[in-house]
Amino acid sequence: MEHLMTRQLDLILREGGAEYDFLPELEVNPKYLDEKGRNWLKEIFVDLGGVGSFPLLEKVKFDFKMGRHLLTWDEDIHFNRYRLITLRSDMYSEWSFPFSESYKRLCRTYEKEAQKIGFQKRIWEGPPIAKSCFGIASEIGDFSGTGASGWKLLAYNDSQADIQTRIHGYKLIRLNPYETLMTGGSLKRLDQLLINPKEEQRAMLFQWLMRKIS
Repeated sequence: MEHLMTRQLDLILREGGAEYDFLPELEVNPKYLDEKGRNWLKEIFVDLGGVGSFPLLEKVKFDFKMGRHLLTWDEDIHFNRYRLITLRSDMYSEWSFPFSESYKRLCRTYEKEAQKIGFQKRIWEGPPIAKSCFGIASEIGDFSGTGASGWKLLAYNDSQADIQTRIHGYKLIRLNPYETLMTGGSLKRLDQLLINPKEEQRAMLFQWLMRKIS
């Protein structure tokens, strides 16, 4: 989804002369998901409290496509207890996802940041499919019982994006607000750098992004 951070990254890539697609979509071929992959997603779905048949995305949206790399910006809401559950799946230990270990730490550390936006009713409860999959959400802020159906659906769909990019032959690069980069003699968070980066900071961020896909 386009927002301030992805718009800034778009500007940085454009200024640097990169070849890329902005806001691409990956059309999912269901034939690519084998029995093992289906079992992984089913287990993740059940671990999140899902009931009934587990839904599969028909397409997955990203922020940028550069060759065989797909880049996506994960906002604060993605780092919570439910995403941590998905990251503990065997899928992440059997397949190498470069972000998985750091994302586990971020989920344990920054859930309070997720709550700032995630306690909005529309996000806590999610779209109608969240209720169908995970039940009626608890009262906002109550993680007992059903908890946040909307958060659960987001975490489940993140795992779908992880596996679908892999089986379709892409490398997924997840960018997050909490990454730190050295600039001006000190470490700064990526989200802070992207709010209003100076020219030299944009050049530094461009080189950093290029190293991600090299």
